Amino acid sequence: MNCPKFLLLSLLLAVAAVGCQGADPVVNNPPPGDTTRPSVSATVPASAAVLVAFNANITATFSEGMDPAGISAATFTLKDGSTVVAGSVSFVGTVATFAPTSALAASTTYTAAISMGAHDLAGNGLAAPYTWSFTTGMAPDVTPPTVSATVPGDAATGVAFNASISATFGEAMAPSSITTDTFMLSQGATPVPVTVTAAGSVATMAPTSALSPSTTYTATISSGATDLAGNGLAAPFTWSFTTGMAADLTPPTVVSTNPADGATSVVLNRHVTATFSEGVDQASISTATFTLKQGPTPIPGAVTSMGSVATLVPATAFAAGTTYTATISTGARDLAGHGLVAPFIWSFTTSSATAAGPAPVALGTASTFAILSKTGITNVPTSAVTGDVGTSPITGAAIAGLTCAEVVGNVYVVDAAGPVPCAVPDASFLTTVVGDMEIAYADAAGRVSPDFTELGAGNIDGMTLVPGLYTWSSGVSIPVGVTLAGGANDVWIFQVAQDLVVANDARVTLSGGAQAGNVFWQVAGQATIGTTATVEGTILSKTLISMNTGAVLNGRALAQTAVTLQANTLTRP
Repeated sequence: MNCPKFLLLSLLLAVAAVGCQGADPVVNNPPPGDTTRPSVSATVPASAAVLVAFNANITATFSEGMDPAGISAATFTLKDGSTVVAGSVSFVGTVATFAPTSALAASTTYTAAISMGAHDLAGNGLAAPYTWSFTTGMAPDVTPPTVSATVPGDAATGVAFNASISATFGEAMAPSSITTDTFMLSQGATPVPVTVTAAGSVATMAPTSALSPSTTYTATISSGATDLAGNGLAAPFTWSFTTGMAADLTPPTVVSTNPADGATSVVLNRHVTATFSEGVDQASISTATFTLKQGPTPIPGAVTSMGSVATLVPATAFAAGTTYTATISTGARDLAGHGLVAPFIWSFTTSSATAAGPAPVALGTASTFAILSKTGITNVPTSAVTGDVGTSPITGAAIAGLTCAEVVGNVYVVDAAGPVPCAVPDASFLTTVVGDMEIAYADAAGRVSPDFTELGAGNIDGMTLVPGLYTWSSGVSIPVGVTLAGGANDVWIFQVAQDLVVANDARVTLSGGAQAGNVFWQVAGQATIGTTATVEGTILSKTLISMNTGAVLNGRALAQTAVTLQANTLTRP
């Protein structure tokens, strides 16, 4: 009778033992754990982003959920160079956010970094630190616009009776602010009826009837003229000019093109330009009057004009080894309304090469000049100048010490020959030339998106500079020398906000086939070339260009004040 009870008890104990053995499967049979490291799958701003807002937050999205304790100011950082940017860090789901304590600086490159200390919920950290960079946009525009050039120029003489009057600003203007209330013409105290138009950075005024001969007029732009940000001129801008004694009856001509007619080996990424013998009516230069074809096939592009220069920018790069034909029709007119006598046609053939650097600065009629000045030229003999020389609106008497024997080229003045017997009086032509010089200066100064900023804090001595756009908010000095290395079609533009100083015996050297004609020094202050120094390129100076004894300039000295020489050599490219 007791045996069955014993068997039942034994069975129950056996079952209980089995149950106990299976009560802790995790400890006795563990499955594989999470060993996959997290990664960053997206960022805002993206890597290499530009024009980022000053008040933007920086975020990183991870490939999986992260441990919030591992996302902090110690593992998610932002720097400006080596300077740590203060901010707070937060985390939700898979997104970490860095919020700067204050607004970011304008036009500045920042680097964000997430360290390996950032880890997922299983404790796995990033395989390697993750970094990316971005650049903020320019500061809000609170700068009043300025007038950088006018046609006719201030104090110009010999202006056509039916000429249009235009002003070029340093930036695009609000068309609605350019009206007959803000852009006015007067003869003495008498208003002159005009029509006014505006496009981009250019405002144009057309008198409703012919101007009077030998009469001085004053153009005024009021502070009501505003840029696209709503900033008005700091003060009214006025300038005066005097009409000629006879009406302009001469039709314009095309005096040069780039590429030239018959040119070969033209690079694939250049613009097509035509320079006229005088200023042209912007309204007459369009895709209807300036065309480009490859055989019978039209090549689309944008057409603009400034001063005496018309430019066609193809919508896409040229094809290699291909001949193109450009045409300017008789619909292209000068400011007096005269069209070309016949269509102007030229052709060129491309190579397979492209050019580095920005598009060159179009000098227009100023391109033939080695020296151009608005207030005078003085020379301590004996200099050697190859290229045209001119001064306007100041009279020829402002050319002191420069003789005909020292110039291989024409000398132009606004009045009688004066102290230079070989000088050619041509006030009308000089009005165009000086206008083109001022427009070229504005073009060079207005280029944006520099390749190099504040290089060497303004001291570029001993450097080798590749093609590109360089800009400084200070002056630039060359104590011993600098080398510009590039090909024959490459371009350098140097924007100098203060003075350019080339020390005694210093040298700008070209290498690799670089050409002086493709180098442009835009100088807001004074340009000084030291004794026996050598400079390559065109100097576009807002003020004085001073060349000390024996200095050499393989380029052009184009000054909006004076040029001073002391036994120098200047050779136009």
